[in-house]
Amino acid sequence: MNKKLMKSDDRVLAGVCGGLAEYFDFDPVLVRVAYAFLTLFTAFSGLLLYIVLWIVMPDKSRM
Repeated sequence: MNKKLMKSDDRVLAGVCGGLAEYFDFDPVLVRVAYAFLTLFTAFSGLLLYIVLWIVMPDKSRM
């Protein structure tokens, strides 16, 4: 089984949280909630992480 980290088609903004949820076999809603808490409680450094992942992660629909 060869899994790749890619943006998901199950997207709210860019598909980053959905892609992480698919890769780690989690519920996308839980990943989004955890990401929101991470962003709020780390002085919005999660926003920078999201933007970097948005740029770096390949899009599943293009593959």
